[in-house]
Amino acid sequence: MLSLGFDTSNYTTSCAFFDSAGGQNFSRLLDVPEGALGLRQSDALFSHVKRLPELSDRLFACLEGKKPDCIGVSTRPRAVEGSYMPCFLAGHSQAQVLGAALGIPVVEVSHQQGHIAAALWSAGRLELLEQPFLAWHLSGGTTELLYVAPEGRNVACTKLGGTTDISAGQLIDRTGKLLSLPFPAGKALDRLAQTAEETDFFRVRVNECEFSLSGVQNQVEKYRQTHENPADTAAFALRSVVHAVKQATKNAQKRYPGLPVLCSGGVASNSLLRSHMRDLDAIFAAPEFSTDNAMGCAILAQRVLEK
Repeated sequence: MLSLGFDTSNYTTSCAFFDSAGGQNFSRLLDVPEGALGLRQSDALFSHVKRLPELSDRLFACLEGKKPDCIGVSTRPRAVEGSYMPCFLAGHSQAQVLGAALGIPVVEVSHQQGHIAAALWSAGRLELLEQPFLAWHLSGGTTELLYVAPEGRNVACTKLGGTTDISAGQLIDRTGKLLSLPFPAGKALDRLAQTAEETDFFRVRVNECEFSLSGVQNQVEKYRQTHENPADTAAFALRSVVHAVKQATKNAQKRYPGLPVLCSGGVASNSLLRSHMRDLDAIFAAPEFSTDNAMGCAILAQRVLEK
C-alpha cells in the first residue's frame, strides 16, 4: 500500500510518502522575521499555501507516476475537544482536493498522533502502537507527558503531566533570542551548549509529573547577566529542561512500571536530552523524524485502512 502524508504545523510545511516498508519526508521551515519568536496564524497559513506546491512537486517526482492508495493528514494539534489551529487548514485542504481528484480515502489524524507514529517508525518500534506506553511530546508549543494506548488502528493519548505554563520549545526559543540565535533556536542552542564550560542548572520543582518552566526563563536571564560565555547560558537552560523532563519521567515510570517511554517532537532531537535519558531506556527517533514531519500521518493512514 502506498500512502501520502501532509502536515502543516505552526512552523513547518511537510509532505511524505510511505510504502509499508519505507518512505521519504519533504519539509521546509516557514520564514520567520529576524528577532521574532514566531508567526501569527494568518501568516503561517499563507506561508503553507505558498510552500505546498513546491514540496508536492518533489513528493510526486519521487513517486514516478505511482498512484497512492490513501492520504493521511493532520487537522488539529491534539485529538481532544477544542484543539484547533488555522495553520492545519492548508494541509487538510490539499489532502481533500487530492483525495477527491484521485478517488482515494483521506484519513484525518492529529499532529500529536503523527509525531508519535513517525518517532516509533524511525526508531524501529512500530509494534508499540499495539500496546500501552509512555510518550513525551516536546515541541515549540507542547510539553506533555502522555499515556498512549491503542484506539482502533490509531492511538489515544491521555495527558499525565508536563509543563503547566510555557513549553520547553518556548523556553529554548526565548533563550535563543537572548543569545541572538536564529529562530527556531533548538539546533543552534544545542550546538552552542556542547561547548559550555560550566555545568550549572536550575532545579525545577516537579510535582508528580507536572512542572513549571516560566520561572526557569527568569533564572536563565539572571544567569546570563553574570556569565560572559553564551555557551554556559545555553547549557544552563537546556540542563534545567532536561532535569524536569527526566524527573517527571521517573515519577511516571513508578506509576506505570515496565512501560517504555518514547520521546517525540522537535525538542526530542536535543543531544543533551538524549544523553541524560539514556539510563531510563528512553526511545528516540532520528532527529529528522523528531521534528515536525508528515511521515506519521502517512503511516497512520495505512494502519487505519488496513484490514
